[in-house]
Amino acid sequence: MTPEQLRDVVRIAVAAAVERGVLAVSVPDDVVVERPRNPEHGDYATNVAMRLAKAAGQPPRAVAEAVAGQLRAQAGIGSVDVAGPGFLNVTLARGALGRIAVDAVTAGSAYGRTAALAGQRLNLEFVSANPTGPVHIGGTRWAAVGDALGRLLEAGGASVTREYYFNDAGAQVDRFARSLMAAAAGRPVPEDGYAGDYVGEIAAQVVAAEPGVLELPEDEQQERFRVRGVELMFAEIKRTLAAFGVEFDVYFSERTLHDTGALEKAIARLRDNGHVYEADGATWLRTTDFGDDKDRPLVKSDGDPTYFAADCAYYLDKRARGFDKVVIMLGADHAGYVGRYRALVAAVGDDPDANLEILLGQLVNLVRDGGPVRMSKRAGTVVLLEDLVDAVGADAARYALARASVDQQIDLDLDLWSRQTSDNPVFYVQYAHARISSVLRNAADLGIALGDPGDVDAGQLTHERENDLLRALGEFPRVLTSAAELRAPHRVARYLEELAGTYHRFYDSCRVLPRGDEETTPLTVARLWLCAATAVVLRNGLDVLGVSAPERM
Repeated sequence: MTPEQLRDVVRIAVAAAVERGVLAVSVPDDVVVERPRNPEHGDYATNVAMRLAKAAGQPPRAVAEAVAGQLRAQAGIGSVDVAGPGFLNVTLARGALGRIAVDAVTAGSAYGRTAALAGQRLNLEFVSANPTGPVHIGGTRWAAVGDALGRLLEAGGASVTREYYFNDAGAQVDRFARSLMAAAAGRPVPEDGYAGDYVGEIAAQVVAAEPGVLELPEDEQQERFRVRGVELMFAEIKRTLAAFGVEFDVYFSERTLHDTGALEKAIARLRDNGHVYEADGATWLRTTDFGDDKDRPLVKSDGDPTYFAADCAYYLDKRARGFDKVVIMLGADHAGYVGRYRALVAAVGDDPDANLEILLGQLVNLVRDGGPVRMSKRAGTVVLLEDLVDAVGADAARYALARASVDQQIDLDLDLWSRQTSDNPVFYVQYAHARISSVLRNAADLGIALGDPGDVDAGQLTHERENDLLRALGEFPRVLTSAAELRAPHRVARYLEELAGTYHRFYDSCRVLPRGDEETTPLTVARLWLCAATAVVLRNGLDVLGVSAPERM
């Protein structure tokens, strides 16, 4: 019985007490079930009686006794004690805890998934690096965390569309085109241009695809380098991210907003809502009406739309596609952007708290031999996604970047994450899965099969280390749900490390397979199910992080 299943059992007990007239309360939709710090206090504890006491008009302990009476009659419950001011300490019946292992193996890849976020349609935008250079280390963090978050939200039952917004219009792309032109012609890169070996590589590819491009008039030449250069650069960005295990459902072009008249329609809507005015030859959105520190221009005095105007149109496009909430992941250097974006959401008539969520992430510093790693061989001034993968591998890179809370700056030690030792967190977790896989292979070689789920004597699992492992496995659905609700993939990584340690302690204390001429017993089979269940959870958790679960290491 998992904590989620026990939660339902507690609700049933409360409902039974209400039906019998012992309590006059509404059955709560949510019941808190936790593992007590002291194992002697039972398998689980709940404070439901204390929460219901006021509505029931009775002392908490009286409510607890009423609920406990009904709870003791429920299947799978061994004993219930009322403790302290009204806590209910629950000990499961023999075998009820062990069924967690059977349920996990039976559910397979579905174990841990819930319907907690069912019905939510979310647009998750992350990375969204400009197509003016390869993905740098900051974008790499968002690639790892964003992809993990998308997987987490889906595990919670939400419908998620992963989206990449690429700014293929505006001044930055023009500077990129001029940089390519200069590189192709053998001239120095413009002062405001882009440097790095990749610029010369892309320029050479443009010339190879369009041999006469350097003979065109400057305006036409810049346009060709812009179109072809962005196309080539973005193809490389997509290739690099795909090799990192990150792919998007939608790649959205900013230029389409300009070409379809979406910007003008967005400004017209804001104007109709009474929030647009003209001043100093420019068009402004009165964002100060919605808490922003100053009003923001939509159209500059020269008639060109601003990036903010494109943001307005892009937000409306997402909402028109039916998304309930727009979730955007940005670097910490965009913190000032939050207020104006919330203001534009309010200005179009939406609720920023309900329809928008902006996550800000801190920087990543790479360290090797005790010193910072600053330069990329290819980009010249920044470290790239490919540099990190070359140094530690994709699995370690993804795990390391998702392991820390996004609001925490990371000093990522390349020496640590490249080691094949237990102090490397991803190796520690993957090794646990590989160790279990070895046990299961050895069992198969001995002719020992798991057998039918209904034939497992889960009551055999009574050892302290077995129960520790079972409780840890039972926590997995709740870990996934809370991590999704809190937008915190790092909670999954930390859970997996604790689970791996719990498994190793179990394995060191409880012999799984028989030796020599020893007979296979029901305990042998039950422990095999426990091992298989742990493998399922490790595999499912690593999958949420986009990390492989090797069977051999």
